[in-house]
Amino acid sequence: MPSLSGIDHIALTVRDLDASAAFYRRLFGFEPIGELEGEGLNRRLFRLPSGTNVGLTQHERGTTGDFSPFTPGLDHLGFGVDGLAELTAWAEHLDSQGIAHSGLVEAPYGTALSVKDPDGVALEFFVGA
Repeated sequence: MPSLSGIDHIALTVRDLDASAAFYRRLFGFEPIGELEGEGLNRRLFRLPSGTNVGLTQHERGTTGDFSPFTPGLDHLGFGVDGLAELTAWAEHLDSQGIAHSGLVEAPYGTALSVKDPDGVALEFFVGA
């Protein structure tokens, strides 16, 4: 069986690239590392400290529909953090940026902190039990 080294990148389709890039800039606390303008699309790319890239893409032929975790595709995007203290620090960061969140939610398998981006894509910061 061939091996995998991890997730290299995630590409999210957005309705308003400027609004979404501003949200992710506040969320991550750093600037995009690049931009791409191609046939029918514009993209901005953020690189996480882990090396995983998060691309935001606005297609010229967009949709007016809202994101829904109930349709086939992405349910949510989960970011791992290194312990409850770090998860609490994320909650404090979100508060300082005015980003609404769920608060820390405990489950038998771990603790999560959830937010939604401007298009309703669910993002989760998670530490396992």
